[in-house]
Amino acid sequence: MPEAPAAAPAAAPAGPPQPLCASQALAERGQAIGFDVLLWSQPARAFAMRFDSRVVAYINRCVHVPVEMDWQPGQFLDMDKRWIVCSIHGASYEPADGRCVGGPCGRGKLLRVHVAEADGQVHWYPSEDIRPLVVDTAPALPESPRP
Repeated sequence: MPEAPAAAPAAAPAGPPQPLCASQALAERGQAIGFDVLLWSQPARAFAMRFDSRVVAYINRCVHVPVEMDWQPGQFLDMDKRWIVCSIHGASYEPADGRCVGGPCGRGKLLRVHVAEADGQVHWYPSEDIRPLVVDTAPALPESPRP
């Protein structure tokens, strides 16, 4: 899978809002909500969490090595609930902006997913690089009778 440039700025929203969850589903420094997206036309996981009263979202991919970072599903923060930590190599990121603050991620930044919260709901916004993952939900065609 292609990797993002180490310090890639967040792309501006380029699509309609996508429903994610009710605001109350994201507790302060609690469990994140994971969701599927297309990143550069390839399936990827993203996550949203509440940190310092604000909802933030990123692609679930460490800058150091492109692996998913949660140590348990939806668990990204260290024991002090201060940093997002990659469970594989310990790279640490500032939750507010995704920048690397320690470990093998250098000057890299997590790839931000634009989110907004209004009227008790959280939505994410597609960008040029991050699009909704569309699942074909067309009903199966009935089988033809066999002669």
